[in-house]
Amino acid sequence: MVRVRGPVKDDTAGRAGGEQQDSFGRAVGERLRRIRRQKRLSLQEVEADSLEEFKASVLGAYERGERAISVPRLARLAAFYKVPVDQLLPSSDGEAEEPERELDGIGAKIDLTRLEDLSGAEADMLTRYLRMIQVQRQDFNGRMLTIRRDDMRAIACILGVGFDAAESRLVELGLRMG
Repeated sequence: MVRVRGPVKDDTAGRAGGEQQDSFGRAVGERLRRIRRQKRLSLQEVEADSLEEFKASVLGAYERGERAISVPRLARLAAFYKVPVDQLLPSSDGEAEEPERELDGIGAKIDLTRLEDLSGAEADMLTRYLRMIQVQRQDFNGRMLTIRRDDMRAIACILGVGFDAAESRLVELGLRMG
């Protein structure tokens, strides 16, 4: 005879919650991997560049969804990647991420590394605007950003020039690539 002490638990709800957590962990991992690859970094490069704060094996486990990442650690990783923390999380509405679209009328390619060297109100406004574009497109390669023709209109306003002069102003600033 088998004796059972206490009530028998039905853990089907717990399993469903666990499956949701596993699914969310995998989605977070996919976002982490996507951002790292956009930055063109290997797991080993992240380990070396972070002075071993983020070990390659642990980061790989996060990316595969095999290990959960704490909120403070996620924030440090976002700072390391130079992206907003929310970009390391999957969308909360359950919808699939926007598919990458072809550019509608390329305006220019901006050298983001050169932009970091500029200072002043004009550079600050341009930096904020280009970061907003990066967040909207979820494009965090950090080196270059291709802006659309429509974006050039806003950039012209930021730079205080007409639309036709915006490209030459970007060249003067050393921001226009190619």
